[in-house]
Amino acid sequence: MGEPKRDRDREFQEFVATAWPRLLRTAFLLAGERHTGEDLVQQALERAYAAWGRVRRADDPAAYVRRILFNEHARRFRRRVPEQLVAAVPDRPAGDGYGRLDTRGALLRALGTLPPRQRQAVVLRYWEDLSETQAAAVMGCSVGTVKSQTAKGVAKLRASSALVDLESIGETL
Repeated sequence: MGEPKRDRDREFQEFVATAWPRLLRTAFLLAGERHTGEDLVQQALERAYAAWGRVRRADDPAAYVRRILFNEHARRFRRRVPEQLVAAVPDRPAGDGYGRLDTRGALLRALGTLPPRQRQAVVLRYWEDLSETQAAAVMGCSVGTVKSQTAKGVAKLRASSALVDLESIGETL
């Protein structure tokens, strides 16, 4: 017979406690807004909980849930739910981090101008530090698509006026 529900729930809660920060960061970068990112993570975790037996048997449950997260993000565009990106990052680093905050805000605004597939590729390759093969698995596409979407996204980021302005005043990106 199956495992008791409370053991399953405890195991899932432990997974959520360790995976939440990274999933939230990824969702925030995809959505460009903290609350929408939280919604994406919660939707992904709802789906993961419903299939927890299969998820926990995966080679890498965190990668499995990250794939669910990216699918949820993609569904939003298929449903044509408008995205609402914000101009300012809501949290502030401790101490005097205003320069970093300006840089981060500019980078997030520029990231928000990328089409969804380019944004996904850039987030997976540079924030999640996944290989091209791993990113292709998450995005459900070929390695060549990841390479081209990443290259196009990085080129657009380099040409972004917000980022060019930061470079001109000496900020390091």
